[in-house]
Amino acid sequence: MTSHTTGKTAVSLLGLGAMGTALADAWLAAGHPLTVWNRTAAKAEPLVARGAGAAATPAEAVAAGGLVVLCLLNEDSLDETLAGLDLAGRDLVNLTTSTPGEARARAAWAAERGARFLDGGIMAVPPMIGVPESGAYVLYSGDRALFDAHRDALAAPAGTVWAGDDPGHAALTDVALLTAMSGMFAGATQALALVRRDGIDPAGFAGRLGSWLTAMAGWIERSGGVLEDEDSNLAMQVAGNAVLLRTAEEQRVSSELLAPYYALMSRALETGRPLDELLLTEG
Repeated sequence: MTSHTTGKTAVSLLGLGAMGTALADAWLAAGHPLTVWNRTAAKAEPLVARGAGAAATPAEAVAAGGLVVLCLLNEDSLDETLAGLDLAGRDLVNLTTSTPGEARARAAWAAERGARFLDGGIMAVPPMIGVPESGAYVLYSGDRALFDAHRDALAAPAGTVWAGDDPGHAALTDVALLTAMSGMFAGATQALALVRRDGIDPAGFAGRLGSWLTAMAGWIERSGGVLEDEDSNLAMQVAGNAVLLRTAEEQRVSSELLAPYYALMSRALETGRPLDELLLTEG
C-alpha cells in the first residue's frame, strides 16, 4: 500500500460495463484499493494493469472489499451474481438500474443475509464520471449509517446526494428525472421533424432549441412543482396547442408524440385538477 492509498476504503466492484469501468477508473485515480470482477474477465485487464486486483469469482470479489459495489445489467444479473454468497457483515451498494419496488425488495433481501444496503441512481453518463466539473452525481437511499461511513469513497466517482431512508427513493427520483428527460427528447424530436423539410439549418436550430429548453428548465424549478399556475394560463396553452397540431399537419409530421399530452392538458382545464394528479391510477 502506498501513501496514495493509505487510509482509503477498499472497494470491490462487480460489473465492468461502460459505467462500471468508468467507476473503476475513478476509484483507482482517487487511490482506493480496488478489486474488480466481470463475467468477461478480459474487461478487467486494463484496470489490472493500472493496479486493480482481479477476482476470479463474485465470492472472491465480495470477500476482498470493505465496500461492495454492484453495477450490473439488471435484477436478473444481480440474482445470478449474488446467488449463494456469504454477505454477512458486508456493505452493499447497488448501482444497477432498478425500480423503487425492486430496490426495497433488494434491501430486505440484503438484511436477511446480514448485510447493510444502499441503493443508488447514477445521474450521469460514463464520460462524466470522475470529472468534478461535469455535474455528475449519484442519488443514494437506504442505510444512512452505511452512507455516512463510506461517503468519501462514494464521492470519488461523482457527487453524492442523499435521497432518504426509504431504499426505493433513489431509484424513484432517478426514474422520475429520466422520465422528464425522455419527455424533453420527445419534444425535441418533434421540433426537429417540423423544420426538417423547410431547409432550416438543423445545427443552427438545435442551438436555438437548446437555449430555449434551458430557459424553460429554469421556469420549472421556479414553479416549485406546480406546473400550471392558474386556469387562464392553462387555457392559453390549450388554445395554443391547436396551432401546434395544425402546424404538424401542414408540415406532414405525426403528432403521436405529443397528442396525448395535449389531450391531458385539455382534461385538466375541463376538470380543474392538476396535470400530474390526472395521471395517478387507482389501486
